[in-house]
Amino acid sequence: MPEKRLFFALWPNERQREQLREPIKTASGTVEGQLVFRGNWHVTLRFLGAVPEAAIPSIRRAMDAIQPEPFRLRFDRLEFWPRPKIACLLASSVPPALSRLVQTLDTLAEAAGLGRQESTYRPHITIARHARSFPSEPLAQPVMLEWSGFELMESVATAQGVRYYPAIQ
Repeated sequence: MPEKRLFFALWPNERQREQLREPIKTASGTVEGQLVFRGNWHVTLRFLGAVPEAAIPSIRRAMDAIQPEPFRLRFDRLEFWPRPKIACLLASSVPPALSRLVQTLDTLAEAAGLGRQESTYRPHITIARHARSFPSEPLAQPVMLEWSGFELMESVATAQGVRYYPAIQ
């Protein structure tokens, strides 16, 4: 049975990507690692993993019933996470509306038989993979982004590396 590697995410529009451009450029100047392609910048809400294609329509129906409250997310720190070896922009605080959305998506994923999320949610944008350790620091230019929706995303391996796309189906 064919599968797709899926996750729920806050997917920046072009205006939001422009707002992120300078802070990420500045931060990436101090980071050693493989920089993440601009088109892949996102905030993961819930990783689903390998999902049978036949299950996607029911996940979409459940997803379409979710009406998230608008919220603002302030990215204010540059951090190194040792276990995945990533450098990321981190939002130090999680708005209540975002917490409720993540909890709703966790429930949806569990109901679809896609497992339970065990880690504490920390909203971030990965800017480099295979990064070398560095001390966490506040961003010189914090970025505040507004969100009112989310996407079901697919991770696709390409000759240029992994690319993320809104899942179609």
